[in-house]
Amino acid sequence: MINSIINFGSGPTGIAPELLEEISQAILNYNQSGLSILEIPHRGDPLFQDILQESKHLVLELCQLSATDYEVIWLQGGGRLQFAMIPMNFLLEGKEAAYVDSGHWAFEAAQNATYFGKTTIIASSKKDHYTYYPTINPLDDTHNFAYLHLCTNNTIYGTQIQNAPNVNIPLIADMSSDIFSVPRDYSKYDLFYAVAQKNIGAAGNTLVVIKKKMLEQINTSLAPYLSYAAHIKSQSVLNTAPVFNIYTSLLVLRLWKQRGLEKIYTENNLKAQTLYAEIKRNTLFYTPVQAASSSLMNVVFFCHDQEKETALIEFCKQKNIVGIKGHRSVGGFRVSLYNHIRLEQVQYLVHCLQEFEKNNMNLK
Repeated sequence: MINSIINFGSGPTGIAPELLEEISQAILNYNQSGLSILEIPHRGDPLFQDILQESKHLVLELCQLSATDYEVIWLQGGGRLQFAMIPMNFLLEGKEAAYVDSGHWAFEAAQNATYFGKTTIIASSKKDHYTYYPTINPLDDTHNFAYLHLCTNNTIYGTQIQNAPNVNIPLIADMSSDIFSVPRDYSKYDLFYAVAQKNIGAAGNTLVVIKKKMLEQINTSLAPYLSYAAHIKSQSVLNTAPVFNIYTSLLVLRLWKQRGLEKIYTENNLKAQTLYAEIKRNTLFYTPVQAASSSLMNVVFFCHDQEKETALIEFCKQKNIVGIKGHRSVGGFRVSLYNHIRLEQVQYLVHCLQEFEKNNMNLK
């Protein structure tokens, strides 16, 4: 049995052990400064400025974007603040916002936008319980859309968009659960954001990458904290920045650069296919997700016999596996395969699923 706990939770998720050691040392004495990373000033201090600038540079490098065309900022408030800031900044009077309803968080983003203006859901898979990613058809020219918002990966339902749609309006995306995990042309997006606690660090900061041309469309009547332009002007220190969280994200970004996104994707694909193959083979389980929309980050499945679901969770806990319980709104199981999860950990889970099947195959 593997001795350490394997966390397949949807977030906050794990961080590579070697990074945890570096983080621990930084809490005691950051970069031989005599200060803890928790004590470093957020404004004007060269120690934090170096962290901030390197993190922004690495984001652009990993996304293959130019600093000439894009800005990178770190904010707080999680995805929910972005749900509000996006329409507040871009849904101007006389405009309409287009949203793709592909799951819980995508729908919540659309609902938040209705507080600030007219919103239209242009594609949805809700009627089929979000078992696939909805097809995004060409937008109707009769609408005066300010932007199209979508969520690239749906953690609760286990679906993921395969390719960015081609649209002639600004494209905005919530990439919280699959950023830096799959091949993607980030230049197709005018703004994208991701909470840190899945693939880029610890909970408490949110990455926002925005095309500079979008700044020309921003609502100028907003209070500074609610304006992307104000945060960009202040270089992510409009308020007290979460220094520790941004530092943690920097370490994760360094690791992703070292591993390389192509290698990360190859590993992620192998991890997911290994688990999907077992679910398909195993007589106890099934997944309702249509294969063409299957997520590489969040594998959702169920027991044919729901009474066995609690038993499997307890069985896995005894095997030092946690975090596989499905979201409370749907039940079943959800195994999150973020970048830090290793193939051998997935193989160990598969072995446990096979053992559970063997133990239960003759039970009525």
